[in-house]
Amino acid sequence: MCEKEKFQVTVNNKNVDVIIRLAENENDLEQIINIENICFPPAEAAKREDFIDRYKAFKENFVVAEVDNTLIGFVNGNTTDKPELPDELYHDVSLHKPDGDYQTVFGLDVIPEYRHQGVAGHLMEYLIKLSKLRGKKGMVLTCKDHLIHFYEKFGFKHQGVSNSTHGGSVWNDMVYIF
Repeated sequence: MCEKEKFQVTVNNKNVDVIIRLAENENDLEQIINIENICFPPAEAAKREDFIDRYKAFKENFVVAEVDNTLIGFVNGNTTDKPELPDELYHDVSLHKPDGDYQTVFGLDVIPEYRHQGVAGHLMEYLIKLSKLRGKKGMVLTCKDHLIHFYEKFGFKHQGVSNSTHGGSVWNDMVYIF
């Protein structure tokens, strides 16, 4: 599996170490839930119960960013057999296929004071590397228009506007075939 990774960012004119690792415990889960509520509007944020169910079903797909034992961001998703991310995957953990060919990304969250410093990029790179090590064929996600370019930098291809109605927003399908 992937080892922990460490890099530095500057916050308030101070260099701090950020560690990227897999989620490890219930304390991580509580912090993940709090971060989700900071980063997404209520209509789009995953509910507490959904996170608890997801963590039980696919804890191995939760990657976190940590500073001084406090989480500052995370990325998570399940695995599936098809290179698509229908809305039902967000709410029905029984659809998770541990040996599925594609890693999904449900959310990539970084708290505001650590944004625009590469934390989200490190989280994505870690999940991509992990997915490749696990023998996945690729990754899928949905994103808003302003994030298409961000994900294209990692190798994702824009597939057009998604059928997703999650949170009443317009989403774009993105696929990265390894």
